[in-house]
Amino acid sequence: MYIAVINGPNMNMLGIRQPEIYGRETYEDLKAMISREAEALGVRVSFFQSNHEGALVDAIQQAYFDRADGIIINPAAYTHTSVALLDAVKAVGIPTVEVHVSDPDAREDFRHVSYIRAACTATIRGHGLPGYLEALRLLAGNA
Repeated sequence: MYIAVINGPNMNMLGIRQPEIYGRETYEDLKAMISREAEALGVRVSFFQSNHEGALVDAIQQAYFDRADGIIINPAAYTHTSVALLDAVKAVGIPTVEVHVSDPDAREDFRHVSYIRAACTATIRGHGLPGYLEALRLLAGNA
């Protein structure tokens, strides 16, 4: 089984950006945590992060061509603005889990709308970085 992990804008700034919301662990810590869990589950993972919407669309499409069995995506700020990401996930037809470190529904009103959610099989929000592990287990069938 192969899962593509795709992260949007500012996720590379974990540990620096608003640690009171996102914690002090870094993006490298997140990748290491996911890699350990993936190995335990016998799942292969890849990581992609970009601050650019088109690059994220390309990564979703590449997951299709790489025959990914699932996608874990944290679109970050693009959650609330990007129809392009929604359309890309719909186009590839790969089971996708939306993950958010914080709970957008408990934050500013504009964060309550998720365009991508309509194409996702599940949403995990507000569980911190371990939310990614929940998504991995869900896609791997071990939830």
